[in-house]
Amino acid sequence: MKVAQLTATTPIFLLGFMGAGKSTVGEALAARLARPFIDLDKRIEAVTERTIADLIENEGEERFRQIESQLLQEVVRAPGAVIALGGGVITRRENRQLIARTGLSFWLDVPFEVCWQRIQNDQTVRPLAPNEEAARERYKQRLPLYQQADFRIAVSEAQPASEIVEVILRHICKV
Repeated sequence: MKVAQLTATTPIFLLGFMGAGKSTVGEALAARLARPFIDLDKRIEAVTERTIADLIENEGEERFRQIESQLLQEVVRAPGAVIALGGGVITRRENRQLIARTGLSFWLDVPFEVCWQRIQNDQTVRPLAPNEEAARERYKQRLPLYQQADFRIAVSEAQPASEIVEVILRHICKV
């Protein structure tokens, strides 16, 4: 657990698997703290003028990760931003180091079954989770990386974003 001073300019990172609710919780947290909110996936799509699915399908996951890493380096400079990270941003060591060095990270620990249900109900095309078996394998691979976050926020299926924000705020108040 990180023992650091949270300042008005310290970025707050939300990480977790696809469907964990990072964007929803991030928007609510940013509003509560009166900080800017950045959804890294949406930033990638805006800058490239392509969907993430299109990038991955046509240029490959490695090229997508390069773009993701490049834009992460830019968004960490946004003073005090709450940043919802893509589910796989932590697969690159340099990204994990940058996150650890520049801000506080909160892992939204949502059970795989809940994430998978949300993925199936979402209209977003997710080429890295084409079926349950592939998604579960990716989840298992990333779990040890998510566990390196500064704080673990256990999230239940029906827990509203406002409640998750309150849990995060309690952690922030202790920092």
